Amino acid sequence: MKLIIISGLSGSGKTVALHTLEDEGFYCVDNFPLGLLSSFADHIKNQQIHIYEDVAVGIDARSGANDLKCFNKIIQSIKEKDIETEVIYFQAEINELIKRFSDTRRRHPLTRKGIPLAEAIDIERNLLLPISQDADLCLDTSHTNVHQLRALVKDRIISRPNQELSILIQSFGFKHNTPTDSDFVFDVRCLPNPHWEPALRPLTGQDPEVQEFFKNQNDVIDMYSHIRNFMEHWIPKFAEQSRYYLTISIGCTGGQHRSVYIAEQLNDYFRKKYSGVSLRHREME
Repeated sequence: MKLIIISGLSGSGKTVALHTLEDEGFYCVDNFPLGLLSSFADHIKNQQIHIYEDVAVGIDARSGANDLKCFNKIIQSIKEKDIETEVIYFQAEINELIKRFSDTRRRHPLTRKGIPLAEAIDIERNLLLPISQDADLCLDTSHTNVHQLRALVKDRIISRPNQELSILIQSFGFKHNTPTDSDFVFDVRCLPNPHWEPALRPLTGQDPEVQEFFKNQNDVIDMYSHIRNFMEHWIPKFAEQSRYYLTISIGCTGGQHRSVYIAEQLNDYFRKKYSGVSLRHREME
């Protein structure tokens, strides 16, 4: 049996994630009281029917501060029941969350008694701190639309081989902010930039012309080799700690040339060694 806990900030994509899991055959329950989670886990385990083989539960700040403070103890008690348990936490930048609530005209669940939206988001973030600290995977959806989020959930959560490490290699542009859900961030802005070559400027690190440009640059070759060797040493260490997820982010200025090329090379290399490797180019999406 597998139990996935979906939590995070309101407006960050929890509902989309639950709907995606439900479409893939998970039994899903949203807005579940955290204090009842252990009893619920006992119930579904004792049922021993097919519908409860894969279960996802949505938990938010309305579970209350007292129960949320005990989150780690509750999860450990469930794992002791021999139930495979994963915790996925969703977050986004505050300006993006405010924009989403404005666009949808929905109320934040904590905006009661005249509390401003920005303050409610801050309160919610603090209440959910015990969950975010113990999450197996934190996903920042600030730059992710609904369709991209569905694909990300399928790729990272549903398609992950049982008990194997899911590795995401992603490129990004520093001018669009650093992804906060990264385990490792590598800055490749010191490499030669095809942006200054008029013929290469509109292309990306996936195009043969840009790739040929990088293949002739010693600094690019050295940077790729150093990152590859570093991760080759440390990925097994993460796997030994029973980690489910690992995110490696490669950043350049705009997320179009250098970071894309290095991410592509790393993906090609590690995909031959591990079955759970996926690739994402954040700015190109």
